[in-house]
Amino acid sequence: MERKTPLYERHVSQKGKMVDFAGYQLPVQYDAGVIAEHMAVRKNCGLFDVSHMGEFICRGKDALRNLNYLLTNDFTNMYDGQARYSPMCNEGGGILDDLIVYKIKEEDYFIVVNAANREKDFAWMNQHRFGDVQLMDISDFTAQIALQGPGAEAVIKNAVSEKDIPKKYYSANFKGQIKGIPCTISKTGYTGEEGFEFYCKPEDAVIIWDLLIELGEAEGILPCGLGARDTLRLEAAMPLYGHEMDEQITPCEAGLENFIKMKKEDFIGKKALEEGAGYPRHRMGLKVTGRGIIREQADIYREGSLIGKTTSGTYSPLFQYSIAMALLDRDRVKAGDEVEAVVRGRKVLAQVVELPFYRKKQEAAGNR
Repeated sequence: MERKTPLYERHVSQKGKMVDFAGYQLPVQYDAGVIAEHMAVRKNCGLFDVSHMGEFICRGKDALRNLNYLLTNDFTNMYDGQARYSPMCNEGGGILDDLIVYKIKEEDYFIVVNAANREKDFAWMNQHRFGDVQLMDISDFTAQIALQGPGAEAVIKNAVSEKDIPKKYYSANFKGQIKGIPCTISKTGYTGEEGFEFYCKPEDAVIIWDLLIELGEAEGILPCGLGARDTLRLEAAMPLYGHEMDEQITPCEAGLENFIKMKKEDFIGKKALEEGAGYPRHRMGLKVTGRGIIREQADIYREGSLIGKTTSGTYSPLFQYSIAMALLDRDRVKAGDEVEAVVRGRKVLAQVVELPFYRKKQEAAGNR
């Protein structure tokens, strides 16, 4: 059964091209098109409906112990309002999902998971929870809107009291208001730009959306769809579940080593990750130097030998050439090497490059 976000009618009225994504009807683009939406976020600002994402509450005296066991990152030393990114692994070290944990206050945490993994994640967490802890799925009672781009701060200052605006990257105010409407305001995003995300009641989503569109007009705001969301995250080399991550790919292979805290007493998948230190694959970037666009699952060859597959690929509106990410044999290729991708039986030349392709100078990506 297809689900609709609280903003469905607004997308239709604004001529969004609707598609199915993770069981939801969402706009892939609007009349302006993916490239215009992408560049609005890079140069001005854009607005995204991300209400399809899943949200959980983890609460109780043993909430912290549960999070530290379920996830690879360490949540011990967090201040109220702080957010922290983490993979969640199975016993074999494969990634079940990647998510963000916010500390609301002591013994009370807010978790954001990928839409397609919502039911799976909730079942897994419940299966492995222990002690005094409650786990609640509040996804159906939560809408999410993302305001992204260098103009985002100017827009939010016209809508939100200065005291309610989070100052630090990867932090949130759980008692914020936007023109009197209660909402959680976080300084986070999935575009590689400065930006904010708003969590609110579903019935308030349209009011907040319309308000931000109105206030953002002077900043060149555009409503943006899934297409621009994907090209933006790919330029910023942000991994996407089902592409750069899945249950057969470890955080080490996905380039997420910074979010694995092996000094913790234990977490699900720790033993497998300790024993698998020699994982041969690693996520790398490809700049297409030949003609064509390399999409996911293209075989990559180096000097006639198969060395891996692409996980995502697109045309970069910012750089105006094609880029891709791939899982490649770390011992057989390095940055600067020339490789070949097989696209529909044709070989396309590319060069291995360091990730990310794009990084905003002020972006503190390591805090993620």
